[in-house]
Amino acid sequence: MTQLHDLRLRLLVQQESERIAGSQTDELDLSVVQARCLCWLALLAEAHEDQAADAERRGDVEQAMGWFADSMRLRDVIHVVSTIEIPLPGSFDEELEGGDTDSLTA
Repeated sequence: MTQLHDLRLRLLVQQESERIAGSQTDELDLSVVQARCLCWLALLAEAHEDQAADAERRGDVEQAMGWFADSMRLRDVIHVVSTIEIPLPGSFDEELEGGDTDSLTA
């Protein structure tokens, strides 16, 4: 069952990466990638929480704790991904034109 879950997750990641690559023909917009990652991570965390609740209802406490721990790890990843500062398209060029190189070396 775990292998099936891993394969399904890989397929979803591959499909989403193809969608991102297909929609960004000129240049990859990292803010779009970040937003999509956050959406997928939130959906995965919610699914894990649902699995934990289902396992708890069945009385499988060990399985419920595993699903819950996974959902908490996903929430941690969501926090990390959401705190990554990605410059808006064009803002890097404006910084170079303005002569503000301090923010580039920090």
